[in-house]
Amino acid sequence: MTPVETARRIGRGTRRSENWVQLFQFGLVGLSGYFVNLTVFAVLTGAGLFFRDGSDGLGVHYIPAAVIAFCVAVTNNFMWNRHWTFDAKRGHAGFQAARFFTVSVLALGINLVFLEMLIQVADVAELPAQAIAVAAAMPFNFIGNKIWTFA
Repeated sequence: MTPVETARRIGRGTRRSENWVQLFQFGLVGLSGYFVNLTVFAVLTGAGLFFRDGSDGLGVHYIPAAVIAFCVAVTNNFMWNRHWTFDAKRGHAGFQAARFFTVSVLALGINLVFLEMLIQVADVAELPAQAIAVAAAMPFNFIGNKIWTFA
């Protein structure tokens, strides 16, 4: 599919109400994954929200912490999106998981670019930077999974 055909398909899709329902469901699943991601990230880095005693959590650097948090959250999101958002139980779970993971890894790349820019260039603290970076990657993630993973 060419980029022009993809853009046309997306444009046609915005006129169908069921796609807006799916986007809302995807957003709710993403929100749960978002909190899973941030919780794992905070525990690994010791970002301070969960540690009143001032401990450093596990003291993991923010980049590997973001990757680990992504892996936990992507597993959560795959299960919910497969069974609830896209109701794709008829497809082969392994094939769908491979595609979902591919889209998610590409979205993780977007996330990591934003994370690095926010921390190194904009001097944003790690946890808020991760929150913004995850949100910035969401549109790519939805479209990739809607059009390719669970089509």
